[in-house]
Amino acid sequence: MSYELRDHTADVGVEATGATLGEVFAATADGLAGAMCEDVPETGERFDVTVRAESKEALLFDYLDELIYQRDVRAVLPVENEVEVREEAEDDENDQSAWALEGSARGVPLAEITAREIKAVTYSEMALEKADSGWRAYVVFDV
Repeated sequence: MSYELRDHTADVGVEATGATLGEVFAATADGLAGAMCEDVPETGERFDVTVRAESKEALLFDYLDELIYQRDVRAVLPVENEVEVREEAEDDENDQSAWALEGSARGVPLAEITAREIKAVTYSEMALEKADSGWRAYVVFDV
C-alpha cells in the first residue's frame, strides 16, 4: 500500500496502489493527507467512517468527499486511514449491487499543523483499476 503525489495543472493528483480495494482506498486517503501536510504529529483520536455507493468508483469518490467533510466538521486532518470495502447483495428492485466501506482514521487537530487546503475531490481523470499486484487508483483533488 503506497501513494505518490503527482503534479497537475492547478490541482494535485494522487496515485495509489494496494493489494486489496481497502488498501488502495486507504492509500489514496493517506495521499489526500500527504497533499495537505508533510509533517504529521502523533496526536489525535481515531474516528469511524461508513460510506455506501452504487459502484467502486463512486464509493472511492464518496469516501474521499466524506474525509474532506470530516476534516471541515471535526477540524482534523484524517491520517493513518484503515478501510474495508465489500460488495453488497444485489437490490432485487433495481437489479444492482452496491458497495460499502467501513473504515477509520486518526484525526490530527488542524490547530497543531500547517495544512494546505484541498477544496474537493474530483472525477477528473479518476481511475480505479485492477493491476498486476492488486489495485491502482488515480484521483485529482481541487486545491
